[in-house]
Amino acid sequence: MSSSLSNRGAALIGKPLRADFDKFALAEENPYDAVNNPEGAISLCIAENVLSWPEMRAKLQEIAQRPIPQWVSKYTSILGAPPFREALARFAERHLSTIGGRSAQTFSEDHFAVSSGATGIVELTALLLCDDGDVAAFPAPCYPVYTQDVGNKAKVGRFDILPAAAWRNTPGQHPLSVLDLDRSLAEIEAQGNQLKLLVLTQPDNPTGVIYSQQQLEQITDWCIAHKVHLCVNELYALSQIDYTDASLANDYGSQPVQYYSFLNEVERRQSPFLHWWYSFSKDFGISGLRTGVMYSRNDDFLEALGNYGAPSLVSNHTQWLLSEMLSDEDWVTAFAKTNQQRLTRSYAEVIKTLRKKNIQYFPARGSLFVWAKLNDTQATSDIEYWSKLFDDQQLLLTAPGGFGHTENGWLRIVYSCVDATVLDVALDRLS
Repeated sequence: MSSSLSNRGAALIGKPLRADFDKFALAEENPYDAVNNPEGAISLCIAENVLSWPEMRAKLQEIAQRPIPQWVSKYTSILGAPPFREALARFAERHLSTIGGRSAQTFSEDHFAVSSGATGIVELTALLLCDDGDVAAFPAPCYPVYTQDVGNKAKVGRFDILPAAAWRNTPGQHPLSVLDLDRSLAEIEAQGNQLKLLVLTQPDNPTGVIYSQQQLEQITDWCIAHKVHLCVNELYALSQIDYTDASLANDYGSQPVQYYSFLNEVERRQSPFLHWWYSFSKDFGISGLRTGVMYSRNDDFLEALGNYGAPSLVSNHTQWLLSEMLSDEDWVTAFAKTNQQRLTRSYAEVIKTLRKKNIQYFPARGSLFVWAKLNDTQATSDIEYWSKLFDDQQLLLTAPGGFGHTENGWLRIVYSCVDATVLDVALDRLS
């Protein structure tokens, strides 16, 4: 233990946030270039979306030429600058509540809050809704770093729910049921712990599946009845795959489930146990601007957040840039449409390769990932397969481990973090 650190600091030595960060650093030192370094490394491991950066960069540069209002240079609400929260409410009304052709819902700007990225929102939620030793449950497989997000500061434990139903019963739809929640609650309580949070992500990370409206309503009923806070992370809400694409349609059956934003349920129920999370990192490809969003009808929660969240503030200049961007609703509509088309093309290329190799995968409805059974042998562990793929082919996927699932062989491919030409090279290496 380091004598110069606190016990908290010393406990973090030798525990990187992600198991693939070391190899990612090596890949960044030896990047692929078609002309100058054709044998260089290609990373398909970080959940970033670069496919529509040219349009986003041009928009941000255009906004940056406008006169900057005085409020940008001053302190503002810890929950977020009023102009930004107003822009968020209008954006949610027009672009999120209406997904799937639904009627627009009206949202209260006073019930939005912002923080430094989705990580900040998750961490603050765990801190303010849970006590040390409480448990947050996640349907598995699930984003590994949620473990640190709820655990590092809030000291909340992670419980992975393994759905009883088969994943392929309804392609593109998550199999989680209320029966799974009943069983998990009994296991958690039998261990002497208290379930405080249930966290869903839709479209899911890493599977890309979604939940039906009926599922979300039933899960909502269950959480309210058991006084469990339900947090639905929809940071990929606009990053959806065109499931009607001719090359993909057969994966989804005759009646694919329709996307239903949990925002609508939060507003309709106005329960203190329902919370919605969002971020600009994925749908807009600007993870570096570090802006996470929450919507909750729990006024006590928002007051506590306003009294505690100062260390996680978002720059006023960033809030102003995003306010201006969101106010151009026609641009947002066109950007989202173009981005979805590009995501669909890249996703379809990955699926085409997996089909040729007879590799199992989950049909995704959105997000930036394909969850595929790449290591279909008992002779090599998943971590050995992943490491060898990088050492031999200079192709880096997300490190296995921490997703909470029990079946070996499955790895996450991020298809949006490189352009289409580089993705083709990466898929050749995978083959």
